[in-house]
Amino acid sequence: RLSSGRRRHREPAAEGSPAGDRGSMRCQQVSVLYFARSAELAGLRCETLSVPRQLTSLQLWEEIVKVHPRLAVIRDQVVFAVRQEYVLLGDQLLVLQPGDEVAIIPPISGG
Repeated sequence: RLSSGRRRHREPAAEGSPAGDRGSMRCQQVSVLYFARSAELAGLRCETLSVPRQLTSLQLWEEIVKVHPRLAVIRDQVVFAVRQEYVLLGDQLLVLQPGDEVAIIPPISGG
C-alpha cells in the first residue's frame, strides 16, 4: 500500500542514530522570494539563504533582516508564505526542509 506524503515527516529515530545530527541548529538552504516593496528594499527578487532547520517565524524574519537590513522598515506589515501557506510573524515554530520556499509578502494596496 502506498502512503502519500509520509516520507517528508520522517524524523531521526534517536540521538545516537546515523541521522541524529539533524538537530534544530543544522542549517537548511531555502529559497526566499521577495515581492513588491520587499523586492525593492532587498534589491533582488529571489535568493537562496542558509537558515536553521527549526526556528520561529520571527526568528526567520530576523535572519533575513541580517542579510537585508533595509527590510526592517516593513516588519510590522509583512506576511510570510512558507511552502505556499501564510504565516504571521511571531512564535509559530517552523521546521524547514532543504529547498523550501519562503515568500516575503508586504501589504498590497488597492481594493
